[in-house]
Amino acid sequence: MSIGDRFDRLVAPFEGPNTYGNSRLFWVGFAVVLVGLFGYPIGFGSYAASSAAIYLLYAILALSLSVVWGYTGILSFGQVVFFGVAGYTFGVVSLNLSSALTTMLALPLSVGLATAAALVLGYFMFYGEVRDVYVTILTLVVSLVLHTFMAQTAGSEWAVGSVPLGGFNGIPAIPNLTFGVGETAVVLDGMAFYWFTLVVLLAVYLGLRALVNGRFGYAMVAAREDEDRTAMLGYDVRRIKLLVFGLGGALAGLSGVLYASWGNYISPSVFGITFASIPVIWVTVGGRRSLLGAVVATVAIEWFRQQLSVTGSQYAMVIVGAVLLVAILFVPEGIVPRAREAIVALRDRAEATTDTVEGTPE
Repeated sequence: MSIGDRFDRLVAPFEGPNTYGNSRLFWVGFAVVLVGLFGYPIGFGSYAASSAAIYLLYAILALSLSVVWGYTGILSFGQVVFFGVAGYTFGVVSLNLSSALTTMLALPLSVGLATAAALVLGYFMFYGEVRDVYVTILTLVVSLVLHTFMAQTAGSEWAVGSVPLGGFNGIPAIPNLTFGVGETAVVLDGMAFYWFTLVVLLAVYLGLRALVNGRFGYAMVAAREDEDRTAMLGYDVRRIKLLVFGLGGALAGLSGVLYASWGNYISPSVFGITFASIPVIWVTVGGRRSLLGAVVATVAIEWFRQQLSVTGSQYAMVIVGAVLLVAILFVPEGIVPRAREAIVALRDRAEATTDTVEGTPE
């Protein structure tokens, strides 16, 4: 078996009609970019790596919405609900039982609680026959309710164990993620946290590529395109939506834990309408039916927002909103899908020109 054949077998589970980038050239470019990302901390230092880690963890949040909205047709403003629930849970558990083992176990506990919250909310929505725009409204309402509730938890009576929820001030001094026990424990900060987040993002991205290109992925897309016809073919559309919504909640929760560990802080602002709308902007600009587009747009937009914040600009969200408006008007399918169409068109034109030249008699 040749090296090319082995390579094709290796990437085969991650390729299919539901993802962009199904060629050797894409995977070679993907590997080059990945090497550059892993080498970034070595070239730019620990502080730069720590600052860049937030783009990576936000990309996981964007992927959680991409798989829910882009591949199943559920526009949810509730991803930040699961993001915040997991972040608060991680802070409360790790501060109440401060040890390396507890901090390590707080990660799956927090993600599990976010997943359970998504499954409960999804069950009442999908089995209650809530559809279309009403799902969007309901998830936004849940976000706003949690924002309002957590903002008024400033009194001493609002504490879980020894950890006060803090109201608008939130929960500070959340410990870093730690793996191991005793002296062998490894604290993830700086470069280590960046590399860990990058590995998690890579696993999530490849895992979702395999999922959407598998049999369940075809069922997801069918449910998105025509629920009634999919149900007539024998698929339980409500179950499909519930499972995908639960998966989206788990990924958003994972992102929330990484966020709380990255900033050592969590506050009610994660439930606010501004933050709730940002993942929708990322996915819309990048292409809601493109996992790659969600990642690329998230990193680009968040980097741009940070540059504006550094210069003291107060118009970051106004400019991002303008970018969203331009994308909806001129590139409704997203930047990555449009870029792919342009590349395919150029390639076809070049092949047609070559065929014409070769067929011309001398």
